[in-house]
Amino acid sequence: MARVLVIGGTLFIGRALVAQLLARGDEVVIMHRGHGTPFGDRVGEIRCDRNDVAAVRAELGGGGFDVIYDNVYDWQRGTTAEQIVAAAEAAGAELRRYIFTSSIAAYAGGLDLAEDAPLAPADHPNVYGAQKAASERALFALQHASGLAVSTLRPAFVYGKHNGFDREAFFWDRIRAGRPVIVPGDGSRLMQWVMAADVARAAILAADTPAAAGRAYNLGNWPPVTQVEFVQALARAAGRSVELVHVPRERIRAAGGSLTHPPLYFGTYLDLPSLTVRTERLRAELGLELTTLDEGLRSTYRWYEQQQRPEPDFSWEDGLIAAAG
Repeated sequence: MARVLVIGGTLFIGRALVAQLLARGDEVVIMHRGHGTPFGDRVGEIRCDRNDVAAVRAELGGGGFDVIYDNVYDWQRGTTAEQIVAAAEAAGAELRRYIFTSSIAAYAGGLDLAEDAPLAPADHPNVYGAQKAASERALFALQHASGLAVSTLRPAFVYGKHNGFDREAFFWDRIRAGRPVIVPGDGSRLMQWVMAADVARAAILAADTPAAAGRAYNLGNWPPVTQVEFVQALARAAGRSVELVHVPRERIRAAGGSLTHPPLYFGTYLDLPSLTVRTERLRAELGLELTTLDEGLRSTYRWYEQQQRPEPDFSWEDGLIAAAG
Protein backbone atom coordinates (compact mmCIF):
# COMPACT_ATOMS: atom_id res chain seq x y z
CA MET A 1 0.00 0.00 0.00
CA ALA A 2 1.31 3.43 -0.94
CA ARG A 3 0.52 6.81 0.57
CA VAL A 4 -0.34 9.05 -2.36
CA LEU A 5 -1.31 12.65 -2.96
CA VAL A 6 -3.72 13.46 -5.77
CA ILE A 7 -3.68 17.13 -6.75
CA GLY A 8 -7.20 17.62 -8.00
CA GLY A 9 -9.11 14.44 -7.19
CA THR A 10 -12.76 15.43 -7.05
CA LEU A 11 -13.84 16.12 -10.61
CA PHE A 12 -12.99 14.24 -13.81
CA ILE A 13 -9.67 12.45 -14.37
CA GLY A 14 -8.73 12.90 -10.72
CA ARG A 15 -12.01 11.42 -9.55
CA ALA A 16 -11.50 8.33 -11.71
CA LEU A 17 -7.93 8.06 -10.43
CA VAL A 18 -8.88 8.31 -6.75
CA ALA A 19 -11.54 5.61 -7.20
CA GLN A 20 -8.95 3.24 -8.68
CA LEU A 21 -6.36 4.02 -6.02
CA LEU A 22 -8.85 3.37 -3.23
CA ALA A 23 -9.97 0.14 -4.88
CA ARG A 24 -6.45 -1.23 -4.75
CA GLY A 25 -5.94 -0.18 -1.13
CA ASP A 26 -3.76 2.92 -1.32
CA GLU A 27 -3.95 5.63 1.32
CA VAL A 28 -5.13 8.71 -0.60
CA VAL A 29 -4.95 12.40 0.24
CA ILE A 30 -6.57 14.93 -2.10
CA MET A 31 -5.28 18.49 -2.43
CA HIS A 32 -7.91 20.88 -3.78
CA ARG A 33 -9.61 24.22 -3.22
CA GLY A 34 -13.09 22.90 -2.52
CA HIS A 35 -15.01 21.65 0.50
CA GLY A 36 -15.50 17.91 0.79
CA THR A 37 -14.97 15.15 -1.77
CA PRO A 38 -17.11 12.42 -3.38
CA PHE A 39 -15.21 9.89 -1.26
CA GLY A 40 -16.09 11.01 2.27
CA ASP A 41 -13.78 9.86 5.02
CA ARG A 42 -12.10 7.32 2.73
CA VAL A 43 -9.61 10.04 1.76
CA GLY A 44 -7.66 12.74 3.52
CA GLU A 45 -7.88 16.37 2.42
CA ILE A 46 -5.52 19.28 2.04
CA ARG A 47 -7.35 22.49 1.18
CA CYS A 48 -4.90 24.55 -0.84
CA ASP A 49 -4.73 26.48 -4.09
CA ARG A 50 -2.09 24.65 -6.06
CA ASN A 51 -1.23 27.87 -7.92
CA ASP A 52 -0.17 29.43 -4.59
CA VAL A 53 3.48 28.35 -4.49
CA ALA A 54 4.08 29.46 -0.90
CA ALA A 55 0.99 27.66 0.37
CA VAL A 56 1.88 24.46 -1.51
CA ARG A 57 5.38 24.48 -0.06
CA ALA A 58 4.00 25.00 3.42
CA GLU A 59 1.40 22.23 3.10
CA LEU A 60 3.70 19.63 1.52
CA GLY A 61 6.88 20.52 3.37
CA GLY A 62 6.38 17.69 5.82
CA GLY A 63 6.66 15.08 3.07
CA GLY A 64 5.25 11.65 3.73
CA PHE A 65 4.02 10.77 0.23
CA ASP A 66 5.30 7.96 -1.94
CA VAL A 67 3.66 9.20 -5.15
CA ILE A 68 2.11 12.48 -6.29
CA TYR A 69 -0.42 12.46 -9.12
CA ASP A 70 -0.81 15.97 -10.53
CA ASN A 71 -4.03 16.45 -12.53
CA VAL A 72 -4.91 20.13 -12.10
CA TYR A 73 -4.87 22.96 -14.62
CA ASP A 74 -6.48 26.29 -13.79
CA TRP A 75 -8.41 27.25 -16.93
CA GLN A 76 -9.03 30.80 -15.71
CA ARG A 77 -5.52 31.72 -14.56
CA GLY A 78 -3.33 29.10 -16.18
CA THR A 79 -0.87 26.90 -14.28
CA THR A 80 2.84 27.51 -14.80
CA ALA A 81 5.89 25.29 -14.66
CA GLU A 82 6.99 27.04 -11.46
CA GLN A 83 3.71 26.13 -9.80
CA ILE A 84 4.03 22.51 -10.92
CA VAL A 85 7.63 22.10 -9.81
CA ALA A 86 6.88 23.67 -6.41
CA ALA A 87 4.79 20.64 -5.44
CA ALA A 88 7.43 18.17 -6.58
CA GLU A 89 10.20 19.97 -4.75
CA ALA A 90 8.22 20.48 -1.56
CA ALA A 91 7.31 16.83 -1.12
CA GLY A 92 10.79 15.89 0.04
CA ALA A 93 13.12 12.94 -0.29
CA GLU A 94 10.50 10.26 0.48
CA LEU A 95 8.71 10.95 -2.80
CA ARG A 96 9.57 8.19 -5.27
CA ARG A 97 7.49 9.18 -8.32
CA TYR A 98 5.76 12.29 -9.67
CA ILE A 99 3.09 11.64 -12.32
CA PHE A 100 2.03 14.70 -14.30
CA THR A 101 -1.02 14.82 -16.53
CA SER A 102 -0.01 16.88 -19.53
CA SER A 103 -1.77 16.86 -22.92
CA ILE A 104 -1.10 16.25 -26.60
CA ALA A 105 -1.57 20.03 -26.79
CA ALA A 106 1.99 20.18 -25.44
CA TYR A 107 3.23 19.35 -28.93
CA ALA A 108 4.01 22.15 -31.35
CA GLY A 109 1.65 20.50 -33.88
CA GLY A 110 1.62 17.74 -36.46
CA LEU A 111 0.24 14.31 -37.28
CA ASP A 112 1.11 10.84 -35.95
CA LEU A 113 3.57 12.24 -33.42
CA ALA A 114 5.67 9.98 -31.20
CA GLU A 115 6.72 11.07 -27.73
CA ASP A 116 10.08 12.42 -28.92
CA ALA A 117 8.44 15.02 -31.19
CA PRO A 118 9.21 18.68 -30.35
CA LEU A 119 7.11 20.28 -27.63
CA ALA A 120 5.52 23.70 -27.96
CA PRO A 121 7.81 26.69 -27.34
CA ALA A 122 7.15 29.17 -24.55
CA ASP A 123 5.66 31.69 -27.00
CA HIS A 124 3.25 29.25 -28.62
CA PRO A 125 -0.15 30.94 -29.15
CA ASN A 126 -1.98 28.14 -27.34
CA VAL A 127 -1.19 29.14 -23.74
CA TYR A 128 -2.51 25.85 -22.37
CA GLY A 129 -0.22 23.82 -24.62
CA ALA A 130 2.75 26.10 -23.98
CA GLN A 131 2.34 25.81 -20.20
CA LYS A 132 1.94 22.04 -20.36
CA ALA A 133 5.11 21.79 -22.45
CA ALA A 134 7.05 24.10 -20.12
CA SER A 135 5.89 22.09 -17.11
CA GLU A 136 7.08 18.84 -18.67
CA ARG A 137 10.49 20.33 -19.49
CA ALA A 138 10.81 21.65 -15.94
CA LEU A 139 9.86 18.33 -14.36
CA PHE A 140 12.30 16.34 -16.47
CA ALA A 141 15.00 18.88 -15.64
CA LEU A 142 14.18 18.38 -11.96
CA GLN A 143 14.58 14.62 -12.41
CA HIS A 144 17.99 15.19 -13.99
CA ALA A 145 19.06 17.51 -11.18
CA SER A 146 17.60 15.73 -8.15
CA GLY A 147 16.96 12.13 -9.14
CA LEU A 148 13.21 12.33 -8.50
CA ALA A 149 11.54 9.95 -10.96
CA VAL A 150 9.02 11.75 -13.18
CA SER A 151 6.54 10.40 -15.73
CA THR A 152 4.19 12.49 -17.87
CA LEU A 153 0.95 11.55 -19.62
CA ARG A 154 -0.21 13.23 -22.81
CA PRO A 155 -3.87 12.41 -23.35
CA ALA A 156 -5.86 13.51 -26.36
CA PHE A 157 -9.46 14.68 -25.82
CA VAL A 158 -10.68 12.98 -22.63
CA TYR A 159 -14.23 11.64 -22.31
CA GLY A 160 -16.20 9.68 -19.76
CA LYS A 161 -18.30 10.01 -16.61
CA HIS A 162 -18.24 13.39 -14.84
CA ASN A 163 -16.82 15.27 -17.84
CA GLY A 164 -16.88 18.93 -16.84
CA PHE A 165 -16.68 20.06 -20.45
CA ASP A 166 -19.80 20.11 -22.62
CA ARG A 167 -18.57 17.53 -25.09
CA GLU A 168 -20.22 14.12 -25.37
CA ALA A 169 -23.35 15.40 -23.64
CA PHE A 170 -23.56 18.34 -26.06
CA PHE A 171 -24.12 15.96 -28.95
CA TRP A 172 -26.30 13.47 -27.09
CA ASP A 173 -28.65 16.29 -26.09
CA ARG A 174 -29.26 16.89 -29.78
CA ILE A 175 -29.24 13.28 -30.95
CA ARG A 176 -31.77 12.23 -28.31
CA ALA A 177 -34.02 15.14 -29.24
CA GLY A 178 -33.93 14.07 -32.89
CA ARG A 179 -32.22 17.29 -33.87
CA PRO A 180 -29.56 17.75 -36.54
CA VAL A 181 -25.96 18.24 -35.50
CA ILE A 182 -23.94 21.06 -37.01
CA VAL A 183 -20.62 19.96 -38.51
CA PRO A 184 -18.05 22.67 -39.26
CA GLY A 185 -16.88 22.58 -42.86
CA ASP A 186 -16.48 19.10 -44.27
CA GLY A 187 -15.96 17.58 -40.82
CA SER A 188 -12.67 15.98 -41.82
CA ARG A 189 -10.49 17.33 -39.00
CA LEU A 190 -8.96 14.43 -37.10
CA MET A 191 -9.62 13.77 -33.43
CA GLN A 192 -8.35 11.31 -30.85
CA TRP A 193 -10.08 10.37 -27.62
CA VAL A 194 -9.21 8.56 -24.41
CA MET A 195 -11.49 7.56 -21.55
CA ALA A 196 -10.82 9.24 -18.18
CA ALA A 197 -10.65 5.82 -16.52
CA ASP A 198 -7.86 4.85 -18.94
CA VAL A 199 -5.89 8.00 -18.13
CA ALA A 200 -6.15 6.97 -14.48
CA ARG A 201 -5.01 3.44 -15.28
CA ALA A 202 -2.02 4.82 -17.19
CA ALA A 203 -1.08 7.06 -14.28
CA ILE A 204 -1.04 4.17 -11.82
CA LEU A 205 0.93 1.95 -14.20
CA ALA A 206 3.46 4.73 -14.77
CA ALA A 207 3.92 5.11 -11.02
CA ASP A 208 4.44 1.36 -10.56
CA THR A 209 6.71 0.72 -13.57
CA PRO A 210 10.42 1.40 -12.96
CA ALA A 211 11.10 1.81 -16.68
CA ALA A 212 8.54 4.64 -16.85
CA ALA A 213 10.84 7.04 -14.99
CA GLY A 214 11.79 9.89 -17.28
CA ARG A 215 9.24 8.87 -19.90
CA ALA A 216 6.23 10.52 -21.51
CA TYR A 217 3.23 8.58 -22.79
CA ASN A 218 0.70 9.52 -25.47
CA LEU A 219 -2.88 8.38 -24.90
CA GLY A 220 -5.52 8.36 -27.62
CA ASN A 221 -7.63 6.00 -29.70
CA TRP A 222 -6.02 4.60 -32.83
CA PRO A 223 -6.71 5.21 -35.60
CA PRO A 224 -7.89 8.80 -35.18
CA VAL A 225 -11.43 9.62 -36.26
CA THR A 226 -12.80 12.54 -38.21
CA GLN A 227 -15.30 14.92 -36.66
CA VAL A 228 -18.03 13.26 -38.72
CA GLU A 229 -16.96 9.81 -37.52
CA PHE A 230 -16.97 10.99 -33.92
CA VAL A 231 -20.56 12.24 -34.14
CA GLN A 232 -21.58 8.99 -35.81
CA ALA A 233 -19.92 7.04 -32.98
CA LEU A 234 -21.89 9.08 -30.45
CA ALA A 235 -25.10 8.24 -32.31
CA ARG A 236 -24.23 4.52 -32.33
CA ALA A 237 -23.63 4.64 -28.57
CA ALA A 238 -27.10 6.12 -28.11
CA GLY A 239 -28.70 3.64 -30.51
CA ARG A 240 -29.99 6.51 -32.63
CA SER A 241 -29.51 7.91 -36.10
CA VAL A 242 -28.21 11.43 -36.63
CA GLU A 243 -28.61 14.06 -39.33
CA LEU A 244 -25.49 16.11 -40.05
CA VAL A 245 -25.70 19.67 -41.35
CA HIS A 246 -22.41 20.96 -42.76
CA VAL A 247 -21.90 24.69 -42.31
CA PRO A 248 -18.80 26.62 -43.46
CA ARG A 249 -16.67 27.86 -40.57
CA GLU A 250 -16.76 31.40 -41.91
CA ARG A 251 -20.55 31.41 -41.64
CA ILE A 252 -20.41 29.91 -38.13
CA ARG A 253 -17.95 32.56 -36.97
CA ALA A 254 -19.95 35.37 -38.58
CA ALA A 255 -23.04 34.18 -36.67
CA GLY A 256 -21.13 34.30 -33.36
CA GLY A 257 -20.38 30.57 -32.91
CA SER A 258 -17.72 29.91 -30.27
CA LEU A 259 -15.22 27.20 -29.38
CA THR A 260 -15.38 27.86 -25.66
CA HIS A 261 -18.70 29.40 -24.59
CA PRO A 262 -22.29 29.71 -25.84
CA PRO A 263 -23.30 29.70 -28.55
CA LEU A 264 -21.30 26.51 -28.98
CA TYR A 265 -21.56 24.87 -32.37
CA PHE A 266 -19.51 21.67 -31.92
CA GLY A 267 -19.05 21.06 -28.21
CA THR A 268 -16.40 22.81 -26.14
CA TYR A 269 -13.09 23.43 -27.88
CA LEU A 270 -13.45 20.51 -30.29
CA ASP A 271 -13.13 22.24 -33.65
CA LEU A 272 -9.33 22.44 -33.64
CA PRO A 273 -6.75 21.79 -36.35
CA SER A 274 -5.85 18.11 -36.60
CA LEU A 275 -3.21 16.94 -34.11
CA THR A 276 -2.65 13.19 -33.77
CA VAL A 277 -0.24 10.99 -31.83
CA ARG A 278 1.09 7.44 -31.84
CA THR A 279 0.56 5.27 -28.77
CA GLU A 280 2.87 2.27 -29.26
CA ARG A 281 4.99 3.24 -26.24
CA LEU A 282 1.94 3.04 -23.96
CA ARG A 283 1.35 -0.58 -24.93
CA ALA A 284 4.99 -1.61 -25.07
CA GLU A 285 6.15 -0.11 -21.78
CA LEU A 286 3.02 0.02 -19.62
CA GLY A 287 1.12 -2.87 -21.19
CA LEU A 288 -2.02 -0.80 -21.41
CA GLU A 289 -4.66 -1.37 -24.07
CA LEU A 290 -7.08 1.54 -24.20
CA THR A 291 -10.82 1.08 -24.14
CA THR A 292 -12.15 1.26 -27.68
CA LEU A 293 -14.03 4.44 -28.53
CA ASP A 294 -17.30 2.61 -29.23
CA GLU A 295 -17.13 0.65 -25.97
CA GLY A 296 -16.19 3.70 -23.95
CA LEU A 297 -18.94 5.85 -25.44
CA ARG A 298 -21.55 3.17 -24.75
CA SER A 299 -20.48 3.08 -21.11
CA THR A 300 -20.48 6.87 -20.89
CA TYR A 301 -23.91 7.10 -22.51
CA ARG A 302 -25.38 4.84 -19.81
CA TRP A 303 -24.09 7.31 -17.23
CA TYR A 304 -25.35 10.30 -19.26
CA GLU A 305 -28.88 8.86 -19.33
CA GLN A 306 -28.98 9.04 -15.53
CA GLN A 307 -28.10 12.75 -15.36
CA GLN A 308 -30.44 15.69 -15.08
CA ARG A 309 -29.45 18.00 -17.94
CA PRO A 310 -30.74 21.58 -18.38
CA GLU A 311 -33.04 22.07 -21.34
CA PRO A 312 -30.85 23.37 -24.19
CA ASP A 313 -31.74 26.50 -26.11
CA PHE A 314 -31.56 25.56 -29.77
CA SER A 315 -32.69 28.91 -31.19
CA TRP A 316 -29.23 30.02 -32.34
CA GLU A 317 -28.66 26.68 -34.07
CA ASP A 318 -32.10 26.87 -35.70
CA GLY A 319 -31.16 30.15 -37.32
CA LEU A 320 -27.80 28.84 -38.52
CA ILE A 321 -29.28 25.64 -39.90
CA ALA A 322 -32.08 27.51 -41.64
CA ALA A 323 -29.54 29.77 -43.30
CA ALA A 324 -27.51 26.75 -44.38
CA GLY A 325 -30.58 25.28 -46.07
